This record gives sequence, structure tokens and C-alpha cells, in this order.
Amino acid sequence: MTPRGDSGGWGDAGAAADRRRATAVAVWLLVIGAMVFFMVVLGGLTRLTHSGLSMVDWRPVTGWLPPLTAAEWEAVFDLYRQTPEYREVNIGMTVAEFKGIFWLEYVHRLWGRLMGVAFLIPALVFALRGWVDRRLALHLAAMFVLGGLQGVLGWYMVKSGLVDRPDVSQYRLTAHLGAALVIIGYILWVALGMLSPRPRPGEGRARHGLWWGAVALVGLVFVTILSGGFVAGLDAGLTYNTFPLMDGELVPSGIYDTQPFWIAAFEDVTTVQFDHRVLAMAVAVAVALFWVRARTVPAVRARRAAHLLAVIAAVQVALGITTLLLVVPVPLAAAHQAVAVLLFAATLWTAHELRPA
Repeated sequence: MTPRGDSGGWGDAGAAADRRRATAVAVWLLVIGAMVFFMVVLGGLTRLTHSGLSMVDWRPVTGWLPPLTAAEWEAVFDLYRQTPEYREVNIGMTVAEFKGIFWLEYVHRLWGRLMGVAFLIPALVFALRGWVDRRLALHLAAMFVLGGLQGVLGWYMVKSGLVDRPDVSQYRLTAHLGAALVIIGYILWVALGMLSPRPRPGEGRARHGLWWGAVALVGLVFVTILSGGFVAGLDAGLTYNTFPLMDGELVPSGIYDTQPFWIAAFEDVTTVQFDHRVLAMAVAVAVALFWVRARTVPAVRARRAAHLLAVIAAVQVALGITTLLLVVPVPLAAAHQAVAVLLFAATLWTAHELRPA
């Protein structure tokens, strides 16, 4: 069930009905995408508030209800007291204090379950009503599988902080974040494809160069966000809280000194923060150059997408610098992560609007 892009229009009444169905399914997909976005924001907050290790078991099907009695709270808290985080960071924590970190992680996991329901039930309804063709069915099945695998990956990440160290692996954290971006991007691309027809052949040729620029931007923003995952995983934002210099130097001494040298990009705090700064500035410059070219493109929606992309990129740079200078306050850090995802979505929208015929 996709729009007919050869004429850019929708012909007869049957085609109009198909369009209405496609629009309904696309709007539902965008709602799911918004739910995934909120899930990423919740995940960032659990990381920033050190709440993510408060739940030490994983029951993906059961476990909808939180502890309700004092005895249940004591049982859950007793499990937490056996973790490295309690022994090394939160020793002496009371049950009341434990509840403060438990609830955020609980909402995070509950939201994941609600997303599964919000996806599966409408998908089945649409399929039973005949609104889902074979191609769309394959997309929906892939999205559902990716969502389930993301839940497994999330638990795999949490497990890394329950054994020997009071923190999760930065590798698993970044993989979890990257998978969320892939899911959001996949949902957004399919939904946009159902909402807008392909450009006419002449328009496609005119957009060809900009299309590749937009694709490159998608990749650059994706890599930059992943580098931010390593910054978060290593708490690298809590050091070198000046800009543009790091410890008085534009290029700090000691970067890539780790052996083997390439491991520094993932495990050395100085190198990780420096790389993220460089990538962030590269995104800012690339978006500015892209906007200069794209602001005169004939397609109205493509121009709007490019304008929005430029605005979000500017906001993101300001947020990133402010978050660093103020030593990572939780509200600003959460906003920085949220806007990063919006920037990724804006690059995808721009690329979609500029895609060739």
C-alpha cells in the first residue's frame, strides 16, 4: 500500500481510498516512532540519574506491576544490595532512596512493553482489514523483530553493570543507542514513503547531488551520536569542561596514546571527548554548507526540511557546549540527547525529500 509516484497524483476513488489507508498507517507508524523517541529520552535520564541498574532481573512478559507492599520493596531492594553499584557507590542507601532510582527504570521498561502492544495490536488490525500488502508486511515484521532484539540488547547492557563493575559497558550502551536510532530511522523512512509520492523524473535529476549530500549527513550525524554514547558511557563529559580548548589546548596532549592506539577512541576519556567535539563541529559545518545549497532547491518540502535541519543543528551545538561548560546538568544533558535524535530524524526527512526519482 504505497502512493503512486509516476503521476504525483491519486486518480480515481479507489486510489483515494488507498491513500487514506496509507495515511492512517503512516500516522500510526509516526506515533510509534515518537514513542521510541520518548523511550530514548527515558533511557538517557536513567543513565544520567544512575537509575538503570536498580532493577536486577528481566521479565519481558511478566513483571508489569511494580512492588506494591513493604515486603515486596524489601525483596527488590535486597537484590539491589547484592550489586556492585550498591556496594561501591550507594552503600547505606535506604529503601526510600532506592525508590527514587527504581521508578525511572521501571517506567523505562514499562514503556517498552507498552510500545510492543501499541505496535502489535494495530498492525494485526490493519492486516486483518486488508490494509497491509506483502511489502509493508515485511517492513512491519522487521520492525517488530528489531524492537524485540532491542529489548534483549538493553538487558545485555544492564547485565554488564551487575557483575564486576558499578557501571554498564560503554560498548553495550552505545550499541543500545545505535539500535534505537536504526529503529527510529526505519520507521520514519517507511512512514514518509507512505505519505509522499516519489519525485518526478526531472525533479529527481535536479536533486541528485543534494541527495548524496543528505545521505552523507545522515551517516555523519549517526556516527556523531554514537560517539556521544561513548562520552556518556565513560562519563567523559565530566572532564575538560571548557570550550573550545581542552586543558588549555586545542588538541590535547595524550590523545591516542593508548596501546593499541585505536582503542583510545572507545576507552580513553580524553580521546573520546575530543573525537566527539571534532565530529560535532564537522556536523555543524556540513549542515551549514548543505543548507546554503539546499535552500534554493525547487521542491518546497525539501527546502522546509533543510531549514529545519539547520535550526536543529544550531540548537544542538548550543546545547552541547552549554552542557559541557555547566558540567553536565541532568536537564541539559537529557535535552542534548533528545535533540540529537531530532537532528538524526531531520537529516532523514531531508534525505527522503531529496531522493531521486
